[in-house]
Amino acid sequence: MTFAMTLNELSSLSQSDFSRTLGDIFEHSPWIPERAWAARPFADVDALHQAMVQVVQQASLDEQLALITAHPELAGKEAAAGTLTQASTGEQRGAGLDQCSADELERLRSLNARYQQGFGFPFVIAVKGRNRYQIMDAIEDRLQNDRDTELATCLDQIAQIARFRLDAQFA
Repeated sequence: MTFAMTLNELSSLSQSDFSRTLGDIFEHSPWIPERAWAARPFADVDALHQAMVQVVQQASLDEQLALITAHPELAGKEAAAGTLTQASTGEQRGAGLDQCSADELERLRSLNARYQQGFGFPFVIAVKGRNRYQIMDAIEDRLQNDRDTELATCLDQIAQIARFRLDAQFA
């Protein structure tokens, strides 16, 4: 879906309308565009993205953890129940996560559980351009990291996801 508005029009919205319009760019976290609103007007998508990423970087650790935990487990219970956001559904489908065999699904869910148990938050990766095998390999690789490295990696991946979503909506 693309917006029928320009960045100028987006920049002229009230804070609540701006936040509502961009509320799903960062999964279930409308507080990010709400705070980024103050940086408008935005010259381009890069400026908008950077303003929102800066909000995340300046957020408290609790807010950053809430942002990470707002992301669904890959091929997890939300996907099985059909309760993913439209963006997450398309992203996971694009990576072939909806086509996992029973063995692949078991491996992915086991890796997700180990990751969640080890770090206390879900594994997050920008799946665009990756297939399910690359994603499972990435989980195994990242299980070797320490918690601080993984926190930073998840936030970086979330910034990439947000950029993909902004590009898709303002294409």
